[in-house]
Amino acid sequence: MSIRSSHVFSPLPRVAPSTKASPVLRLELQAKSVSSIITRLSFHIIQNWQIMSHPLDRYYRIFLQLLLVICLAFGGVATAAPIYSYKVIARYAHSTDSYTEGFFYLNGMFYEGTGKTGRSAVLVIEPKTGTIVQRRDLAPEYFGEGIVDWGPNIYEWTWTSNVCFVYDRASLRPVKQFTYSGEGWGMTRTAKELITSDGTATLRFRDPNTFKETHHIVVKEGNIRVERLNELEFIKGEIYANIWHSDMIVRISPQNGHVIAWIDLTGLLPSDQMVDAESVLNGIAYDAQHDRLFVTGKQWPTVFEIKVVPRSAKGRSKGAQGRGLN
Repeated sequence: MSIRSSHVFSPLPRVAPSTKASPVLRLELQAKSVSSIITRLSFHIIQNWQIMSHPLDRYYRIFLQLLLVICLAFGGVATAAPIYSYKVIARYAHSTDSYTEGFFYLNGMFYEGTGKTGRSAVLVIEPKTGTIVQRRDLAPEYFGEGIVDWGPNIYEWTWTSNVCFVYDRASLRPVKQFTYSGEGWGMTRTAKELITSDGTATLRFRDPNTFKETHHIVVKEGNIRVERLNELEFIKGEIYANIWHSDMIVRISPQNGHVIAWIDLTGLLPSDQMVDAESVLNGIAYDAQHDRLFVTGKQWPTVFEIKVVPRSAKGRSKGAQGRGLN
């Protein structure tokens, strides 16, 4: 076990579940409050999952509490952007076969890019029923990642193959493809450029005609880099990003990368509805015409329409809706 002190949201190795040699327990310490979020220490325990048996589980919480004390004593407290909560407005069916890597809403349909080698595809989905009305499968050697619409086309890039496919949106027929360096994770767009993530704190702006980088920003909260940026959506002049293996969505200024706010979606999907440890929050879509925000996750059974609310409002809405959130 190694313990590493840093002033970043530390990137973790991204291992495809289908090729993972042995399970990896990744723990990141975060202290969050209404007005601040602190990440001062991250640590990785690389070990066979069977070793994480009952005796260690009993001391797990105590261990994290001790690390929190160390973190606060030596790392300090960073003043940060506000953290909001959510209210569920509606629920829509979502296939638990879909390993969501890209997600957007357009003309009454959900468009979804799914991952995993041999199972990656672009899907067009009717929201009310969850029915897949169009599908384009990738060749089995590709691990599909983020997708975005651009003009009459859809772009879909890949995790480590360095290929971005362009399809005609109406037919999903391949039109052309681009190459690039580095890993592909999330993708969204402004009216003029594409925006991509690669699992780090860097967001790259790209020319849609060439897929070449025009400039980039580094996402920070104060002097803390926000790493593991994943699926993206551009909403009302801000970039919304999932944080891989986190229940948080970060709202980012596209001008300079500073964090505007956080949305804490803890408890949105009960843990007993998750397929496995990789069934994490990942997928943000926005209906600009009706001002609706949708979120989902990898292999989740539900797409949630949510409203962002102050944290104090969540408790009031819970009682009104008669449901408890974890």
